[in-house]
Amino acid sequence: MSNKQQLIDLFRERALRFGEFTLASGKKSTYYVDKMQITLHAAGLRLACEGLLDLIAGIDCDAVGGMTIGADPIVGGMLTLAAEKGRDLEGFLVRKEPKGHGTQQFIEGPLQAGQRVVIVEDVVTTGGSSIKAIDRVRDFGANVVQVVAIVDRLEGGAANFAAHDVPFKSLLTIEDFGISPPKP
Repeated sequence: MSNKQQLIDLFRERALRFGEFTLASGKKSTYYVDKMQITLHAAGLRLACEGLLDLIAGIDCDAVGGMTIGADPIVGGMLTLAAEKGRDLEGFLVRKEPKGHGTQQFIEGPLQAGQRVVIVEDVVTTGGSSIKAIDRVRDFGANVVQVVAIVDRLEGGAANFAAHDVPFKSLLTIEDFGISPPKP
């Protein structure tokens, strides 16, 4: 990724916080990556989505998607940039709970059974959110071929994806910010 350093600098400036935090995984941490400060910022979203599209450039896939709310801006950004590059790609979002009206489904968007999909994530710790998305997409009948993330905290996500037979790549790891992952 040619703009990797720009993205790292933007994370340092806007999104990396230090203190005492409880993560979505339930783990305690002395730092927090406030990813929405990147994905809801014009330059940050562009840099992240350009990098994610580069990560999936050689992957045969029909759609990108992930758990709503974190994946929402990423999916939109990737679709916009894919269209600019002439790549035919669709998006979808996975709800935490089924829609309470209409079709009452977990999956929103034009996803169809049999399609090959990439799950997108902002920050991966253990991978729990993406694993929920993987399970729901598989239940829907689509095939998950890859998980990609903007940042990997290096706290077990890759191993958990491997246990679900899904390859994983990330643009950045926490080590790119000079932070060592916790010892297992």
